[in-house]
Amino acid sequence: MRVLLINPPHPAIGSRIPHEHLPPLGLLLIGGPLIDAGHEVRLIDAEFGPMSAQQIANEAVTFAPQAVLLGHSGSTSGHPSAMHVARAIHEALPTAWIVYGGVFPTFHWREILAEEPQIDIIVRGEGEETTVHVIEALEAGGLLEDVPGIAFNDLGLPRATAPARILDNLDDFRVGWELIDLSRYSYWGDRRAVVVQFSRGCPHQCTYCGQHPFWRRWRHRDPQTFAAELAWLYRVHGVEVVNFADENPTASRPAWRALLEALIAENVPLTLVGSTRADDIVRDADILHLYKQAGVTRFLLGIENTDEETLHKINKGSTTAKDREAIRLLRRHGILSMAAYAVGFEEETDGDLWRGLRQLLSYDPDQIQLVYATPHRWTPYFYVAADRRVIQTDLAKWDYKHQVLATRYIPAWRVLLWVKLIEAVMQLRPRALWRVFAHPDPALRAAMGWYHRIGRQVWPYEIRNFIFHDGRGQYGPSLAEFWTPAGQASQSRRLPSTKAPEPGSTFLPGRAA
Repeated sequence: MRVLLINPPHPAIGSRIPHEHLPPLGLLLIGGPLIDAGHEVRLIDAEFGPMSAQQIANEAVTFAPQAVLLGHSGSTSGHPSAMHVARAIHEALPTAWIVYGGVFPTFHWREILAEEPQIDIIVRGEGEETTVHVIEALEAGGLLEDVPGIAFNDLGLPRATAPARILDNLDDFRVGWELIDLSRYSYWGDRRAVVVQFSRGCPHQCTYCGQHPFWRRWRHRDPQTFAAELAWLYRVHGVEVVNFADENPTASRPAWRALLEALIAENVPLTLVGSTRADDIVRDADILHLYKQAGVTRFLLGIENTDEETLHKINKGSTTAKDREAIRLLRRHGILSMAAYAVGFEEETDGDLWRGLRQLLSYDPDQIQLVYATPHRWTPYFYVAADRRVIQTDLAKWDYKHQVLATRYIPAWRVLLWVKLIEAVMQLRPRALWRVFAHPDPALRAAMGWYHRIGRQVWPYEIRNFIFHDGRGQYGPSLAEFWTPAGQASQSRRLPSTKAPEPGSTFLPGRAA
């Protein structure tokens, strides 16, 4: 079967300001198994350009796919763009099946199937095995209800099948690297780069995070096999920078140490960047030299907040003392720290944000990333914040860089000023500037300089966007009202059988009504 994978363009500032792009790992993870199952697979990465929906549709027509698979890594904020592309694809290729997957459709399948008639099938959860089964069913004209892990419209009503099995061995399916030209992808200052995934899920259950409900449990790839793949990417394709998509790659000390030692044995000069927990860094104080030897250059630490009570409420499972110690330990071993700090978990006052700034200064991270608490419906935080008012109803702006929830004590414009002030103070203080321009390690100096240059573009852009394009309301619906679930669905349907093509025509199987 001819299968087209599409990575829709994402509107977030992180996708549009830097000219660098990283590969769409989720689609590559789907593409590898489909190729191995004997299907003809192509990928359109519409982030380059970015391509318009019409341009994507025009390119799709030249391939004449029988099935089009859309997915994105942008969660809620990527959904509007994906649906815009899906409508254009349906208009250009009305007989092609359109399959949609990812975190957002996994949890919002009812609404999507009720509101977006161009979507035929939604893949819920992990997609490698499920997608192969979907394409097999479409090709053979089988029953959709026999495919676990999907949702579809059945007699006009959305219906989900039984959950798909959790993949125990993440090495059972390979990444379809051949679907992309790796020379087009860069990061960390125009260095050839990829996104990879050593592990899935997280053993912790922070209220604001969707890792646990989506992946269900933490698993990891074989450390030696994974290290060999990274070494192959370097030796064969010239990849220099590896960005871990894992939420918590260090969750298992034995597995993580085995990976570090395997990478050291491969002896390839990779730059490794990713995210982890501060308490894992403190736990690994005695092996941080292995982090450095393996190539770990920066870890983003989910500090989230500097108030102990707030950390307890969001079930973070860390303390301010551990957060501070983790940053100190990383610096001692020549590894950059980026502190991620979220505004809006509680309805802060000016005094709360002032104390947060003072605490961040005492932490002294190398870099800072401020985000807004965003209550995606699949997270426990949604239920905590259910009565709060939504002031940003444009889903494309649910990207952690726009304020979504109203704050009772501070108007939205002043929240923005606090966020911009904290960013400016943290990145322009003398100690931070010394590291950017005079750090003794030239590689770290270059990395911080690259991040600083991007920040100089993003900072004023976000202010202009807030003033002229934010589109927020003054008093919107409650969060619970905004995300009212759609109705349930039931029963089944049979796919139409494939038939031979008319002479001279392009063979496309029948599409669902």
